[in-house]
Amino acid sequence: MAEKNDVILRFQNVTFEFIDERPILEDASFSVREGGKITVIGQNGAGKSTIFKMITGELKPKSGSVSVSQGARVAIAEQVMADAKMDLSVTEYFEEAFDEKRYDIYKLVSDVLDVVNLDVDHEKKVRDLSGGQKARLLLAYALIQNPDILLLDEPTNNLDAEGIFHLTYFLQAYEKTVIVISHDTEFLNAFTTGVLHLDVFLHKVNQYVGDYYDVVANIAAQIERDRMKNARLQKEIVDRKEKVNFFANKGGKMRKLAAKLKEEIEEAEDSKVDTLREDKTLRGFEIEPQEWKEDVVVITKVQALKNHVPVEKEVNIKLRRGNKMIIEGPNGIGKSTFLRALAKGEAPGATISPGVKVGYYQQDFSGLDYNQTGYQALASVMDMPDNETIFAVGGHFLLKSATLGQPIRTYSEGQKGLLCYAQFVLQEPALLILDEPTNHINFRHLPVIAEAINDFTGTVIMVSHVADFVEKIKFTETLDLSKLVR
Repeated sequence: MAEKNDVILRFQNVTFEFIDERPILEDASFSVREGGKITVIGQNGAGKSTIFKMITGELKPKSGSVSVSQGARVAIAEQVMADAKMDLSVTEYFEEAFDEKRYDIYKLVSDVLDVVNLDVDHEKKVRDLSGGQKARLLLAYALIQNPDILLLDEPTNNLDAEGIFHLTYFLQAYEKTVIVISHDTEFLNAFTTGVLHLDVFLHKVNQYVGDYYDVVANIAAQIERDRMKNARLQKEIVDRKEKVNFFANKGGKMRKLAAKLKEEIEEAEDSKVDTLREDKTLRGFEIEPQEWKEDVVVITKVQALKNHVPVEKEVNIKLRRGNKMIIEGPNGIGKSTFLRALAKGEAPGATISPGVKVGYYQQDFSGLDYNQTGYQALASVMDMPDNETIFAVGGHFLLKSATLGQPIRTYSEGQKGLLCYAQFVLQEPALLILDEPTNHINFRHLPVIAEAINDFTGTVIMVSHVADFVEKIKFTETLDLSKLVR
């Protein structure tokens, strides 16, 4: 294993592309030192998750090399729990982290659950945990392997404020190497010592030293400097070309001058720099609601968890067009369970009126068919699909026609999230059920999405732990599950 501050990870002239020859990285080089706290940022589809998969060895570069210091262990906290793990008990889930049977597994699990501040029965099924509890379990699974390089992929998704605080404190004290993909800017700025910036247009990786906010400001300044330099050079090129056209027909010394100007044009062209591009920000959009004059949702009874035991409470909630309800409470109290049961029509004491169209944003995207193309997913929610509308709406959500033709399983998590919002626009639902609707979404897009939800004149039921996002939406109702079980 590497000594403190030695290079523990190195990418050397790495080029990677998928089978369809879509380039992701071209001649990328960077290194990470032991104990570094590194953030990976970039546009959707720039290759952030691909970088992680090459570090773990799941993917191999087309050319170049990815090297990890001899003896260094790598573990990744995935951002989504795999379906194959759902029916395992908590103990069985952690047993899969080891090649050999561990007779001290109970103590190991207890210790690692304590580290991530998670109190659950070891025999509980993974599928019965809340989204926030699964997020902590994914982190604990990586930590129990005692890695020298810890990879975290959107670790704050589904975590409540307490969970994010606990994770931040843990990472600040963690002495080993951490590499993080996240869109949570405040979380990143609390512990970041460097940034890897991936550019989806140039397929390059640029490395910066400093905290997150400083690096982002430096990147923006560099982009502006490069743009100004290229604009100046382009002006010089146009000016010289006009002179070349004038002098070339004059003969004698003027032709020599024209030849000299041509050389200067070539030099100016060569001096242009590849300009980094900032993430495209989603443009404003509108979700038209289905016409509905009666009650959309009626809730007479709600079930929540108190010390892991279900508790039922009677309520009297009727939601009509224009009503927006936020459901509050800590991780593990049953918020996502309630939304899932409501969407399926299986929530005791809660009913959606027959005929109501429901748009459901699931925090893990389990409602998407990964074998469908993006085009098929959009067409499936329309009464009368047509190409022009599908491609126009997909493009609005930064999903190009080529992307829409690809299976959803090839999409980044951010692209899956934008696909869900594109579906809502085409579906025209009367009811939006939104379970952590900021999950996997680039922070630049969040104000636009919040505005669209706030302006939606149908009915909304939402669970979200992102305070800045929630504050932008005017809710007419609040259902606090923690108050119901006191």
